[in-house]
Amino acid sequence: MTINVVLVMIIGFAGGLAVGSGFVAFLAVLGIIPRLTQLTKTMKMIHHYEAAVVMGALAGALATLWDPVLHLTPLLLIPLGLASGIFIGMLAAALTEVLNVFPILAKRIGVDGKIAILLMAFVFGKVFGSLFQWIYFVNK
Repeated sequence: MTINVVLVMIIGFAGGLAVGSGFVAFLAVLGIIPRLTQLTKTMKMIHHYEAAVVMGALAGALATLWDPVLHLTPLLLIPLGLASGIFIGMLAAALTEVLNVFPILAKRIGVDGKIAILLMAFVFGKVFGSLFQWIYFVNK
């Protein structure tokens, strides 16, 4: 029994290190924080941005471990969920923009001149997939 607990602790720690190092590599390689300070003309505050990223990662890790219940009203959850969805969508869009995924994909599948149609297919696929998940799987 003790061996199982220690093994799970080691695997969990290793997984956390892998995810954390991937997150740091993502931020470092793409230069997100320096670019953000450049765009907002707040280069003097770069340490505050970095501290906010670290504190956000720690808060997310603790929330994952403790699974808190916040007892928020549904009217407050709507803008929070909307803001979270917009953030994740914009982060994914920025990543694909930086890595030039869409032009490469369009060239590979043979729709070079129709990138707008490809983008709309992704957008509608995401919207319909999200709606299907919420309508079909939520509250079951």
